Amino acid sequence: MIPGTGEFEEAWPRIVRALASFTGSLDDAEEYAAEAVARAAAHERDGGRAIESYAAWCTSVAKRAWLDDARRRTVERRLAPELARPDTDHSSLPVTDRTAMDADDLSREGLDDRLALLFVACDEAISPASRMVLALRVVCGLTVPEIAGHLGVQDGAAAARLTRAKRALSEARGAFHVPDATERARRLPVVIACVSGMFTVAHRTVLDPGDALADTGRQALSIADALVAAYPDDTEVRGLRAVIRLGLARRPGRVDTDGTGLALDEVDRSRWDTGLLTAGLDDATAAASGDGRFAIEAAIAGLHSSAPSFERTEWPRIVQLYGALEDRWPSPSVRVARLVATAHARLADEPDPTTPGALDDIERELASIETHGPAYASRDAGLALADLEWRTGRREHAAGRYRDLAEVVAVEPLRRFCLRRAGLTPR
Repeated sequence: MIPGTGEFEEAWPRIVRALASFTGSLDDAEEYAAEAVARAAAHERDGGRAIESYAAWCTSVAKRAWLDDARRRTVERRLAPELARPDTDHSSLPVTDRTAMDADDLSREGLDDRLALLFVACDEAISPASRMVLALRVVCGLTVPEIAGHLGVQDGAAAARLTRAKRALSEARGAFHVPDATERARRLPVVIACVSGMFTVAHRTVLDPGDALADTGRQALSIADALVAAYPDDTEVRGLRAVIRLGLARRPGRVDTDGTGLALDEVDRSRWDTGLLTAGLDDATAAASGDGRFAIEAAIAGLHSSAPSFERTEWPRIVQLYGALEDRWPSPSVRVARLVATAHARLADEPDPTTPGALDDIERELASIETHGPAYASRDAGLALADLEWRTGRREHAAGRYRDLAEVVAVEPLRRFCLRRAGLTPR
């Protein structure tokens, strides 16, 4: 049997970390890990002996391949000055092994392999933007287009940041090195942001994952669990896990039986995962003593998750929290969310939601973000404008917006939702 996706996802960070310690290079670790994985698949597909430990087998194969190539390169370098001398005895040249091992034995500390790689990727020698790209690519496994979409940059810019990050890491640190506990504490905020980015991409692009083993959202939760194990009293770490748990708990209600996305007031809350909800609310409570970005995000997610219905959601309190979040983490996506929550709070107090001009100021701000904001915020602003027109009786205008959005939205359940509101049949 060829190794399954779940086994690969579990083994990959272990393989990369072992190889990075062995070769001294994160680039080499990725390259030779990928080669070993391909060999593992070919080995079992061709009827070879069953592989008992996928991580151990791939690590061993990759190390041998790296040593073979290192020997060859060593010979070539030593022979190059002698190539013009026909009397050179090539067989007399010695070949030595280079094995750059990581002196910091993290196994004694029980540090998760994925966290070890995240802390390496979040080195202060790399610019903040490049750290995020390196971590999301190497550890979280996101593609360059996914990373570019999350950061609101072009694919080429994300690829360039990835290249610069690897170069800067190599030039600053030389051989692969996992930071000590003090260094890890300094890098923790960036690590938390990377795991959040991983979950955000999953939450925005995969409303109903078909393959549980390849579920990026669940992988983000697993890494968050490892972070809580390492930093159980950190309110930002607990806030991060609360956001992920509560997001995953509500995910079953995001689509209908036909795979079409649902608006927040259409969701069947009885389908939510009560076990994850309870655990997420416990984390949000633990994070409540903090005032950082993720403690606030956890409080917002907690209010959405504990509301008995859309109509009985505490919109004024959510607006206040989004204001506090925007102060600490100014972001176009947070601004859109604050504007949407403000609109819902007004509509809840408005006896006649079709009153002209009630939301004019909010719609002007959303239109500005739709026109000038990064791609992800522009999409969110466009969807918000269409929804507000829909809720305030301007159905014809809303249908036109939804038709336009259906042409550019790549997420299939969301595209089907836009088509449904536009009065069209999904194709």
